[in-house]
Amino acid sequence: MAVPDLPHRYDVEIVGLVASPAHRYDGRPGGAVPEQAADRREEIEVRAGYGVVGDRYAGRPAHRDAQLTVLAAEAVEALAAELGTGGLDPLLTRRTVVLRGAEVEALRGAEFSLDSGAGEVRLRGGRPAHPCAWLDTVLAPGAHRGLRGRAGIRCAALADGVLRLGPAVLRSAVPLDPAAAGVPVRPAPRRR
Repeated sequence: MAVPDLPHRYDVEIVGLVASPAHRYDGRPGGAVPEQAADRREEIEVRAGYGVVGDRYAGRPAHRDAQLTVLAAEAVEALAAELGTGGLDPLLTRRTVVLRGAEVEALRGAEFSLDSGAGEVRLRGGRPAHPCAWLDTVLAPGAHRGLRGRAGIRCAALADGVLRLGPAVLRSAVPLDPAAAGVPVRPAPRRR
């Protein structure tokens, strides 16, 4: 059944979930990839106005519009093809939710929901989740620059729920083009 204010429906896959009690990419990038296996989750609990239970940013007022981040797996795959590196692990970007089959960047400023079978988690897409310099160390040289405009979005949690790895339904207020999932969004040229 279509949700009236979220009329667009897409079958997607949640291919990665990350929640971390500690900041893994702190300070200047180092030579080694920090240990992160414990941050990879099978499921996460999202609370409205709070964020992801067990994550370092949960409940922090400064992060009320950035309680979790969402990334298109296709963005990292396109980057790998451009850099000629072979497969890259999208969870090393440290985004909370990694989706396959969704044009995530088009959700900036839009409400959307994800339902992986444990209830609908409603979110509001916000500003871009800009890549950090650590990505050149943990993914590949050139990843920091190469992910600009497609490193995902920061989101506010509008409803409680649970997200799990596997098939999911994304409903959005705006139409999406799944074929554009890995395409960078570039700022409009400045007028002079």
